[in-house]
Amino acid sequence: MLKCHSSFGGGLAVLTLALLLSACGADEHQDIKNWMQAEQANMRGRVPPLPQLKTFAVVDFDSATVGDPFLASKLDPEKRGAGANRPDTNRRREPLEAYPLESLKLVGMMISKDGKPVALVQADKTIYQIRTGNYIGQNFGLVTKISETELALKELIEDANGDWVERMGTMQLQEQEAKR
Repeated sequence: MLKCHSSFGGGLAVLTLALLLSACGADEHQDIKNWMQAEQANMRGRVPPLPQLKTFAVVDFDSATVGDPFLASKLDPEKRGAGANRPDTNRRREPLEAYPLESLKLVGMMISKDGKPVALVQADKTIYQIRTGNYIGQNFGLVTKISETELALKELIEDANGDWVERMGTMQLQEQEAKR
């Protein structure tokens, strides 16, 4: 059996000590408390207004005419441009493929020994002989026909979807300027 001994005098001393300590600190921090209340009264949050939302035009999407944008051939770079028009990137490049088509000039025509026409194309200050089947320009331009006044070609251009599309073009014979 456990007996508890309590002394009334010890509890009274602790109570008295607690009252004395609380009375001493009551006015000690009152000036800080007053300052905090004054500062808190003057505090206001400053939140900038939200920006105006831009409205965009509504555009209808017709999936039947556009096609599936998630086809494997459009997502996988290895399969992009795998269509029938894909150019042969492994063939040896011809000299006039280094020039943009706009910088080339068709300056003359001649007939070769075998009776086929030959076009004379100027790049910078050099003149090249071009036959049907040669490539010119930077877009895989294949010469398809040479006539007396023009050179017809078929270019291959990669579109935004990665497919190669054909573009037909011509180069017109340039009139020579008379030197004075």
